[in-house]
Amino acid sequence: MGILLVALFLILMLIGVPIAFVIGIIALVGIMSVPNIPEVTMPMKMLNGIDSFVLLAVPLFILAANLMNHGKISQKLIDLAMTMVGHIRGGLAQSNILVSMMFAGVSGAAQADTAGVGKILIPNMKQKGYDAETAVAVTAASSTIGVIIPPSIPMIIFAGMANVSVGALFLAGIIPGILVGVGMMIFVYFLARKRNFEKSERAKFSTFLKLAFESLPALFTPVIIIGGIITGFFTATEAAAVASLYTLIIGLFVYKTIKVKDLPAILKDTLALSSLSLFALAAASALGELLSYFRVSVMAQQFFTDYIGSEWMFLLIVILFFLFIGTFMDAIPAMILFVPIILPSAMIFNVDPVHLGLVVVITLAIGLITPPYGLCLLLAAKIGNLSIERSVVAVLPYLAIVLIVLLLVAYIPSIALWIPSLAGQ
Repeated sequence: MGILLVALFLILMLIGVPIAFVIGIIALVGIMSVPNIPEVTMPMKMLNGIDSFVLLAVPLFILAANLMNHGKISQKLIDLAMTMVGHIRGGLAQSNILVSMMFAGVSGAAQADTAGVGKILIPNMKQKGYDAETAVAVTAASSTIGVIIPPSIPMIIFAGMANVSVGALFLAGIIPGILVGVGMMIFVYFLARKRNFEKSERAKFSTFLKLAFESLPALFTPVIIIGGIITGFFTATEAAAVASLYTLIIGLFVYKTIKVKDLPAILKDTLALSSLSLFALAAASALGELLSYFRVSVMAQQFFTDYIGSEWMFLLIVILFFLFIGTFMDAIPAMILFVPIILPSAMIFNVDPVHLGLVVVITLAIGLITPPYGLCLLLAAKIGNLSIERSVVAVLPYLAIVLIVLLLVAYIPSIALWIPSLAGQ
C-alpha cells in the first residue's frame, strides 16, 4: 500500500496538482484503504491540526506584512536603506538585501517580502542598468532572511510542535540571519564592481536622520514583538496580534498611508494567503495520522540508531532530507509531517531542539528559492519578467551563501545558541 501511495503522490505532483491538495488526497486515499482507521479520522485530524492558539499567529503575521505593503511602509524602509548603503557600488542591490533584513524584523513571511520589496525595487534596478537576472536573484534570495530573522512563522510552528521556547528560537535566528544578509551584500559588492553597477551619491547625515526618524515607528515593531515574548509579557500569538494592531495604527495615523476603505481588500488578501497555509497544514495533520499508523517515526528512529553513529551525520541527513522536501513542499506542512519523525532521533544524539529547529527552518527557507516549488523565486521572476531557467542560474551564488551559513549553524551550534543563552532562554 505504501508503494501505491508514493506512486500516486508522484503522479499528482507531476500533473501539477497543488501540494496542499496532493497531501490531502494521499491522506484520504490512505485512510480509506486502511480498515483500522475510520474515515471520520480525516476531518477530525484536519480540524485538530489547525485548532491551536499558536497557529493564530500565522494569519496575524501575514496581516502585519500586508498592512506594511499596502501602507507603503516598505517604501520608507527602502529609502532608509538607500541612505545607508546607496553610495556603495551596486547600491540598489545592497539596499534590496538590507531592507529585507529590516522587513524580516516585522513580518515572518518571506513571500510578503518578495512581493512588497520586489514590486518596488526590481523595476527600479532594471531601470538603473541592472540585468534582470541580478534584480530577480537578489530579491528572491534576500527574502529568505524573512523566516530566519525573527519573527518567523515557521519558527512558531516548530516551537509549538517541539515544545520549545518561541523566544529562544527567535533569538537563535538573529546571528544566522545577519550572516546570510552580510554574506549576500559582500557577494553583491564584488559582482557590482565586476559589472560596473550604479552607485548613488552619499546621502547627507541630516537626510539619514530624517528618514531614520520617519522609519522609527516601523523599526520599533520587532522590539515590541521580541521584547514582549522574551520578557513573557505576551505569547507569540499575542505578539502577532500586537504587531498587526501596531502596524495598522502607524499606517492609519502616523504615516497616513492606509485608509479605512483599504481594509476590506487587505483582509481579503490576508485570508487568501492564510487559507493556503492553513489548509496545507490541516491536510498534513491528517497525513501525519497515516504515517503514525505505519509507524514511520519508529522506523526512522530505528534507522538512525542502527546506521547513524554520530550527531554530525544525523544533522547532515536532516539537512539533505529537508533540502529535498523543500523543493516541492512549503515549510509548514513539511514540518508538520516530518518533525515528529526526526525529533525522537534528535534526542538520542542529544541535539538541542532549538538548534535543530533553526537548522530545519533555514533548510526549508532554501526551498523558497529552489524549483519546482520555489515560491519566492517564482514570484520575483514573474515581477521581473524573467524565465524560471534563467532565474535559477542567477540565484545559485546566493543559494550557496545560505548553504554555507546553514552548515556553520549546524556544526557550530554556538552561533545559534549564544544569544539565547545570554538571555537565559
